Amino acid sequence: MEWWIPVLIMGAAALAAAGITQYAFVQMTQMKGLNHQQTFEALERGGALLREFYEPLPKEEVQITSHDALRLNGVVVKAKQTSPKWMILVHGYTTSLPASIPFMEMFLGEGFNLLLIDQRRHGKSEGKYTTYGYHEKHDVAAWIGYITSTYGDNCIIGLHGVSLGGGTILEYLSLPDPVVKFVIADCPYSDLTRLMHHQIQRLNHLPAALFLPLVNARMRRKAGFMLEQVSPIRSVKGSSIPAMFIHGTGDHYIPPEMSEDLYEAKSGLKQLLLIEGAAHGFAIDTNPGLYKQSVKEFVREALSCGSSPVNSIEPIPERLWQEEAEFVGLSLTEAPNT
Repeated sequence: MEWWIPVLIMGAAALAAAGITQYAFVQMTQMKGLNHQQTFEALERGGALLREFYEPLPKEEVQITSHDALRLNGVVVKAKQTSPKWMILVHGYTTSLPASIPFMEMFLGEGFNLLLIDQRRHGKSEGKYTTYGYHEKHDVAAWIGYITSTYGDNCIIGLHGVSLGGGTILEYLSLPDPVVKFVIADCPYSDLTRLMHHQIQRLNHLPAALFLPLVNARMRRKAGFMLEQVSPIRSVKGSSIPAMFIHGTGDHYIPPEMSEDLYEAKSGLKQLLLIEGAAHGFAIDTNPGLYKQSVKEFVREALSCGSSPVNSIEPIPERLWQEEAEFVGLSLTEAPNT
């Protein structure tokens, strides 16, 4: 065999590995997102009539500055009656704040004021990279600071997040002295390394042992963080704040076992709701009655327990069969309704 043939093969393999690594890095941190209009349109294609509910509501667009000097965008919708209760709604990857509209009604009905936010690099917020909670947890803290500085230190604040939003609000719990009364994480990831291993190997059929270290090194150089620095399960283990975990059993994108692991790791007041057959981000669509009632009951329990020691609530598996929404395998972090 000519000496240059193996050299050529190794060179081609190296180029292919570099190309796949760059593609994976972009998919994970810089995938093109939907603006507000596009998010409305995507949800409406699925049959949601969100504008009829959202557009008549009195609302105020607000902006704050992040800890690293990015402009972050949000929308405030106040309760009908004056209330100290606030919910911050946090959307998932590649969408924007209109994706949080389906969750508004159940919290408005409980007397909460609402703050819907555009995550960094999404919607009208600035940013170059998505960091899965590494920076975003500080954005949540900044939004909480906005609420307390604007509406008073007596505000009672809860967090609700879906997918990336779920991971973000759980990562917030790792900060010193979190001030929220409870968190509700819908289809969250328990650990970023485990999630990316699953998505590279199971969804994209690539050898994770080869590509995960390469992607991680590029993330460190380009985006300034590493996979192992994002681990919501680590944050949950160290937190006494009440937490609810929600997941669809038909979620192939973020396995429901991740919410089960989070539930098992959590001490104190906790709840696990599994929605039978629901695909990623579609738990509330698959069984809205169970979803909303379970969330309301958990919120009431969390607010009633105050600072007293509490026991965990038993998991609520949803046993009524629902037709599974069709899952379309998408590259890495792109997923429906996130």
